[in-house]
Order: sequence, then C-alpha cells, then structure tokens
Amino acid sequence: MLPNSDIYEELYRDFRWQIPAKFNIGVAISDAWAERDPERICLQHFSPDSAYRSLTYGALAGRSSAFAAGLTAHGVKPGDRVAILLPQGFEAAIAHAAIYKLGAIALPLALLFGVEALEYRLRDAEATAIVTNRFGYQRVAAIRGHLPGLRLIVLADDEELPGTVRFDRLTEGEGRFVAADTTPDDPALMIYTSGTTGPPKGALHGHRVLLGHLPGFQFHHHFLPQPGDRMWTPADWAWAGGLLNALLPSLLFGVPVVSSPAQKFDPHMAFRIMEEMDVRNAFIPPTALRLLKSVDQPRARYALNLRTIGSAGEALGRETFEWAKTALGIEVSEFYGQTECNIVISSAADLGVLKPCSMGKAAPGHEVAIIDDKGRVLPPGTVGQVAVKRPDPVMFLGYWRNEKATEAKFIGDWMTTGDQGVMDAEGYFTFFGRDDDVITSSGYRIGPGEIEDCLAGHPDVQLAAVVGKPDPIRTEIVKAYVVLRPGAAADRETAAAIRDWVKTRLSMHEYPREIDFVDSLPLTTSGKVIRRLLRERAAAEVSAGSGNT
Repeated sequence: MLPNSDIYEELYRDFRWQIPAKFNIGVAISDAWAERDPERICLQHFSPDSAYRSLTYGALAGRSSAFAAGLTAHGVKPGDRVAILLPQGFEAAIAHAAIYKLGAIALPLALLFGVEALEYRLRDAEATAIVTNRFGYQRVAAIRGHLPGLRLIVLADDEELPGTVRFDRLTEGEGRFVAADTTPDDPALMIYTSGTTGPPKGALHGHRVLLGHLPGFQFHHHFLPQPGDRMWTPADWAWAGGLLNALLPSLLFGVPVVSSPAQKFDPHMAFRIMEEMDVRNAFIPPTALRLLKSVDQPRARYALNLRTIGSAGEALGRETFEWAKTALGIEVSEFYGQTECNIVISSAADLGVLKPCSMGKAAPGHEVAIIDDKGRVLPPGTVGQVAVKRPDPVMFLGYWRNEKATEAKFIGDWMTTGDQGVMDAEGYFTFFGRDDDVITSSGYRIGPGEIEDCLAGHPDVQLAAVVGKPDPIRTEIVKAYVVLRPGAAADRETAAAIRDWVKTRLSMHEYPREIDFVDSLPLTTSGKVIRRLLRERAAAEVSAGSGNT
C-alpha cells in the first residue's frame, strides 16, 4: 500500500515492496475478507430491466471454494489452464477466485473472439477446461473436435447442453477447500497479447501480479479505498485492463465492483450505470471516453457521483481530457502499461501529478526510462523506447512456451515495450507511438497520437485513426480513417474542412493528405485501434492504384 503522503517525490522515494513468501490471489480477493466481514458486498450487478443483485464476500469465498473442489473432482489439477469465456458477472469472478485457489492458471477470453481466435488460444495454451455461457458454448462446440485436450466444459446457464456440466451444480455445498499453498512466483494467470503486431502470445503471470498493480492503482485512484468507493469499468474482464485495472485490485481492497451485461458500448447506458449504481471510481479506456462525448451536458442529465477516473490502453489526448474536465468535472488520470507489465506509469490528478497529453510519471515501485536500441538510458527530451527495469513484481514470468520471444523482449535488465516515447525534465512520459506506427514523411518522424487527438476535436469526427501510406516521393503520407458523427456528410467538403482543421492546429507536415470515411475502425477487445490492419489496407490501395478524398 502507498505511504501516506500527498507529495509524489516522497511517495516514490519511500515506497517499498512487501511481497510475502506465500500469496494466493483467490484467497486474497475472497477468503481474506470473508473471515473479517462475510456480509460485506463485493459485487453488484446492474440490469437495465430488473432489480440489481449483490454478492457478499462470504458467498464469493464459499462458492469459489466449492467450485475449486468441483473442478478438482473433474480432474483439473494445479498448473492446468482453465479458460474463462464469460461476460462481466458473478460467475466470472467466482471462476477466477476458484482457479487461483486450486493452483491452476486462469485463461480469460473475450466473448467477442471468433472461432479462429478462440481455437488458436485454447490450442496454444492446451486448456483442459473452460467456463462459459450458451453463447460461448456454441463457438466452442464448433471447434471442439480440434481441441483434444479440452476435457471439461462448465456451462454458466440454467440449462443442459451436450457434453457440459452446469456451473451452479459445481458451486453448491459448504465450500470446503484448502487453497493451494502458492508462492508469489507460481503461475496464476495467462492473458494473450492483443496481437496488434503479429500472432498473440500468452503472457504468463505469477500470483504476485496483483500485488504489483496495487501502488499504481491506488495512485491514480487517489489512495483508494476511501469511504463510499465503488468501481466500474466498461472494459471486458477478459482484458488486462478490465481484470487488473479494476476487478481484482478492487476486490482485494474491499471495494464493491459493479458488473454490467455484455453489450456494444452505449454512452447513455454507461451514464445510467454510473448514476444508478452510484459509481465513484471508474476505469474508462480512451475510446469509450470519446464515445461518451456524444452525450450533451451529461451532468445535467445524470446524477453522477464520480470521484476518480483512470484511463489507459492508448493515448487519451488533450481534447478528450479537457472534455472530461468540463463535462464530467473530473480530471482523468491517464496511466500506462502493457499486458506484460501493467500500470508502471501513472498520473494522479488529486496529487497534482498531471500534465495533459502525458501518461504521467513512473508509478511508485517501478523504474521506467526511455532507452535506445543498445539499452542506454536517454536524456530528457529524447525520443526512444519506453522500458521497465527488472525485477518488478508486476512483470510477467515470460511468454507461454516461447523462450525466444521472452528473451527478445529484454535488453539487459530493461523490458522493452515496443512503444516510442519521450520523458521531459520533470519526469513526465509522453507516448509517441508504437515502433511500427511511427510515420516517416518527407524526413519527419510523425506519431499518430497527436494527429488523432486533433482530429477528435473536429465537430464532425467521432473516431479517427492515422497511419502512414507508402508514397514514392515522401516515403509515406499521413492517411486518416475517420468515423463521422451522425448527420455529418461524408463528402469532399467535409474532408477538406478536416484537413484544414489539422493544418491550422498542428502543422503543415502532419495533416492527413488522404481521408477515408469508414463506418467503424478495427479494434482489439481492449479498445485499441489495430493500425496494422489499416496500414495493410493503405498499402493495398497503393498496389491497386486507389485512394480517396
């Protein structure tokens, strides 16, 4: 836990890791609270058309122990990979706690995955069991013949389907189960990387990963837990953001977590959830925050009681930051991390560690720097690669059965991120772009984030992504793919207005020379734009000799 200080320099200087010799995530998020206060609420589920349901720590502890015993009775052993293909809800939280208690490895998967993505991850991880609902079952059933190691399907629905065991029957009973005597370095969780730059890799984490998140989590939520705190995120709990930036650390701190049904992100529904569930703390990725901007005067329409908002996953941008400050009355604390090493840079609005367009400073407990390709630390103001020094409790154990990729992730003791950035003289880090996202045009190196932020400020633009399109004269030109707001005309006049908007606000060399109006952008399950697909699309246009406005 963070030292009690409102001065960043003291927090960073005085913080010391206190990692116990034994630690189990499942016990920490359920049994530890159940022993002290079994009636304490840990989860509340929002339903748009029915009464809200609540789950206590006592019930979470008992049902997760019963589920761990049930999995064991069906042959699941410590070290086995158990997939969780569920939306936000009690069943997902119970499954996570049970798998950790058992000493198995949780493999969270997004319901948005198609059958090919699911098959790849389940085969690569050699998952022996999966917990899912009817929707997920239909997808798994289509590929089950290709998954000889998958022996158990647990169905979290009130029905019988061929080859499944019902979740509720495995969570009945007194819940007597002796949790595995795990160390912080024992494997607990495997999350596959987004795959923005190639095939996804399984980032394997030990039980210590939860402890590693705590200082950064408390930092940008201003010393959470505070009286009345209640957490919600629209992010899928299958993503590191939803799971480790919201669910698990909140449960560990005794803060109730609001879950909500899986759905396409609806700004009005998001505000309704925050109002009706009295959400005080939220993790809202930048893409979702930009979509919230479509609701005019939200505080006049919804009774919001927000205390803190954290945001990460891609650059937030000044435009969205200023909107949230005005429209929501909240200065969003942007932070930074990766699936492999999360919340290592963070802002803290209430502590004054905040600079618009910056990710913040190194979070307490983490050593972060900008390095060159030799692993040398670069001076302030120099663009290089963001890197994190090992050992670090939040850092992954390695990529699943891929020692070569794990070794390639490091230069000496620095874990590289593949993200270009710069640190200023005050210690603030600014994201420049992924190594392969940086655009080279007429000798300039251009990061897409600043252009996308500028585009987001145009009144006709809802979302935008920028890539480099090959060009025989300039090496690359800046090309923008733009999703317009409802009612805006996708014509040459609008394209010209958008180009002029960027020219006059950024630079003559950064404006998009080509603009494509599209219905949607390709996104990962974590809400990041998959620019690789847009780069491939732009390159294909060159080969075909095509291009738009």
